[in-house]
Amino acid sequence: MENRKKQIIDLAIKLVQKKGYVGFSYDDISKQLGVTKASIHYHFEKKEDLGVAITEHLATSLQTFLLINASDSVEEKLKKFILQAERFACTEICPISSLQTDFNSLPDIVQKKIEEVSRLELSIMKELVAEAQTEKILNDTDDIQSVAVTILSSIKGALLYRRVLGDDILAGVINQINLNLRKS
Repeated sequence: MENRKKQIIDLAIKLVQKKGYVGFSYDDISKQLGVTKASIHYHFEKKEDLGVAITEHLATSLQTFLLINASDSVEEKLKKFILQAERFACTEICPISSLQTDFNSLPDIVQKKIEEVSRLELSIMKELVAEAQTEKILNDTDDIQSVAVTILSSIKGALLYRRVLGDDILAGVINQINLNLRKS
């Protein structure tokens, strides 16, 4: 039973990455999983319940990233965080970005949850930037929030451009971020 629930959430995340939250339906999920819509409703009565589960999964993934990489150097953590973007297929964007794009169309509870996930993602990047500044990997005179937002925006923007223009965009942006992260 829990396996089916996980399958639904995982597929819903993929659909959010490709179509956006408002662009997919329970019918899309039922056809791709080969189950009835009633089976999906059993786990998630309403689409907003599934939206909450998606955002909770994203938050857990971000927290897990920190735990798994806790013993790595800050430079390694930054590289791994940035390289996560490469795991998305060419037609996919960051699921957090996709939900942020659909923000005004989301149910209130999902809006609240994606705001929490967005704050978590930004706080993780700010923590990494601050740690890198402390270890003299990054220029310690730069504003932590501005650097963190610049990194996140560049990666997420590159995923959008890659979706339209091709793979070279993301690789080039990642290389440029790595160059910019080196202390001047």
